[in-house]
Amino acid sequence: MLVLSSPSGAGKTTISRHLMELDTQLTMSISVTTRHKRPGEKNGKDYYFVDPTEFNLMINRRELLEHAKVFGNYYGTPAIAVENALKNGRDVIFDIDWQGAQQIAERAREDLVSVFILPPSTAELDRRLHRRAQDPDEVVAARMARAPDEMSHYAEYDFIIINHDIDESIRKVQAILASERIRRRRLVGLTEFVKRLQEGY
Repeated sequence: MLVLSSPSGAGKTTISRHLMELDTQLTMSISVTTRHKRPGEKNGKDYYFVDPTEFNLMINRRELLEHAKVFGNYYGTPAIAVENALKNGRDVIFDIDWQGAQQIAERAREDLVSVFILPPSTAELDRRLHRRAQDPDEVVAARMARAPDEMSHYAEYDFIIINHDIDESIRKVQAILASERIRRRRLVGLTEFVKRLQEGY
């Protein structure tokens, strides 16, 4: 499980989407949310959009791997899709905040690689949020106000990327993913393979 977190506007969603295009072994974890759709978003592709009652039912049925309230809306990760992808040998990428990352770490730290994306400056973060033009000014202001607290959690992550350039940041996450895939503990069948080599096969 590859978790990407960042303050809003720092680039985690853009990086996630590019990684999905470049790596056929990756599956995107699609979150469920109570927030309204933004222009161009599609249910089941960007998010699963549900009402607060259904979200609470999912919590009560223990269907969510993690969940959190962010900017007045609830977000969560349906567990069954993640479990199925992992069983089928696929890596799962998560575009979630620090609260969700903490919850996943509590449940499955050995299977988790976490990356925190930082903006190059506060001014650049503000510029990116306004350029995105998806939220009204008061929402952008709330996101900027929340950014210092979000960034304070950087030390909880395995890797830190300062997103000066999106292409360079994508390459860095690809390098992290490639190295984590060949960690000894993640190589299924390695013991048997080495044993065969030792026996001359």
